[in-house]
Amino acid sequence: MASSAQSGGAGGGGAIASNPRVWIVAGIAVAGVIVLAEAARRRRRWLRDRAGAPPDAGAFCDRFELSPPQQPPPPAARHLLSGLTFAASDNFEIEGYVAGFGNPDWKRTHEAPRHTSVTVTMLQKQGGTCVGRTVMDELGFGVTGENLHCGTPINPASPSLVPGGSCSGSAVAVAAQLVDFALGTDTIGDVRIPASFCGLLSFRPSYGVVSTLGTIANSQSLDTIGWFARDPCVLHRVGEVLLPATAGGLKQTKQFVFADDCFQLLKVSNQKTLHAIKNAVQTLPGYQPPKHINIGQYLYSNVPSLKEFCEPATKLQEGMSALKALSTVMLLLQRYEFKASHENWVNTVKPKLGLDISTRVLSAVNFAHDNIKSLYAIRNELRVALKNLLKDTGILVLPTTAGYPLKRNSKERLSSGFEERMYKFVGIAALSGCCEVTIPLANLDHHVSLSFVAAHGSDKSLLRTILDTYSLIQEQVVLASKLVTTPVTNGDADIDVDASELLKEKGNSAFKSRQWSKAAEFYSEAISLSDTNATYYCNRAAAFLELGRFKQAEADCDRALLLDRKNVKAYLRRGFAREVTLNYKEALQDFRRALALEPQNKTALAAERRLQKLLK
Repeated sequence: MASSAQSGGAGGGGAIASNPRVWIVAGIAVAGVIVLAEAARRRRRWLRDRAGAPPDAGAFCDRFELSPPQQPPPPAARHLLSGLTFAASDNFEIEGYVAGFGNPDWKRTHEAPRHTSVTVTMLQKQGGTCVGRTVMDELGFGVTGENLHCGTPINPASPSLVPGGSCSGSAVAVAAQLVDFALGTDTIGDVRIPASFCGLLSFRPSYGVVSTLGTIANSQSLDTIGWFARDPCVLHRVGEVLLPATAGGLKQTKQFVFADDCFQLLKVSNQKTLHAIKNAVQTLPGYQPPKHINIGQYLYSNVPSLKEFCEPATKLQEGMSALKALSTVMLLLQRYEFKASHENWVNTVKPKLGLDISTRVLSAVNFAHDNIKSLYAIRNELRVALKNLLKDTGILVLPTTAGYPLKRNSKERLSSGFEERMYKFVGIAALSGCCEVTIPLANLDHHVSLSFVAAHGSDKSLLRTILDTYSLIQEQVVLASKLVTTPVTNGDADIDVDASELLKEKGNSAFKSRQWSKAAEFYSEAISLSDTNATYYCNRAAAFLELGRFKQAEADCDRALLLDRKNVKAYLRRGFAREVTLNYKEALQDFRRALALEPQNKTALAAERRLQKLLK
């Protein structure tokens, strides 16, 4: 019996071991426990992160609402900013609210103003609603956007990276879609740098054309009122409100001037950037071919007082020496003017400041220079030199910043090399007082933000230029990022061209015979031998349209237009592909671009009329 029982027990265990269903159930149970544990862990982490995340991405330091006056009834014109919300940095005065200038000791030692900043009032009168004041680097110093007291606003474009400063909160408020646009003061890049880091458009107007009355100054002869937006139309509308009628500027015929030496300072490739903008302007009426310049060498030769601050250099290095000297003069001027305005307050109050800001403030308060007049002389000479270079038609194109920003909460500081390159870029407009627009080009392999600088007083025309070209430039950037060109060896070049042309002709014959699939195959073979011929892509797009393969047709037209911006057939065929897929707006743009090249094109004219009816 005992033996039998033992045997039976062993037999039962063997049955379990040999039953796969039991093991499957056990495995599922264990897996379920692991999944539940992991889900609980992730939920705890999510709740912890959510609890630690500041409201409104940490962009605001004051929340209030300044409503605009009531819209007058028709036939009065609608307010330009009707329905739009905005915010302003913590150095804009608002009646009844003490401005903090990024530091609680400043707020503690100052009273609420009796009047609101002129710019805020102007925007409010034109329908804008101000919803608060935003975080900024202390006392308008710093370029990272980090604030010891308020924390670092979260960069929506790259949450792991700093948002840039000093107007970090305004940039984040716009990038996080909390407001339609936001104000900041740009002294040495305080608007342009965070715009670049957060992937936004921004505008720094010409010095003196927008009133700074009602803002706390960092450096009076460098400070300008700037603004951020996600949309070039909003950027332009704000300019229509704030810019005087006299800030016109550029003539009808314009020309982009590329600062090649500035692009060479970037650690990332700039060929796609240059290629994209060149292609973008080729189809625009009234634009001259792009021009290239070594801007550093030009300034070395045309700003004589700058040589006092240039380091000894060889002939080849004079340009870089001039750009570095320019940024040095800008920083010296900022320190001198900050000291003149705020030295007494700093020495009396002894405010608590972040380490980086404290270093900058102490450098300013302890500033001493023998020849202050030379700083202002360089400023005036630089403005004249840029006016002579750009005249009434030129727009200088250069990078906005020098590469990737720091990670949030990093113990590291910006490298001296990174900061030095960045100041070389932002210093040109800051010291000369010229106007500058910054636009993001985030679709490239490496994130690049471009700046467009025009002569002093050309503000409205520069904003109009960006409004007209922005979508086309972005489209070209997308196409440039997709373009892969296969190098062809010299020995096989003639053979490949002859063979590809033969295949194209075969494709044309098949197309005429209504053999669409066969035609597409021939064109594909031609492309495999020579992928830089726009006609091959355009022809295959025609075959794809007949086959009802509209997305493939659109992609082929994209490639054709990247290779040849004046290919009317590519615009027409892409327009048809977009119209069939109900993308009427984009289709209308394509037909209008075809008409810009061929004003009497009957197909494009008929399509334009047809789409205008559909869009009503």
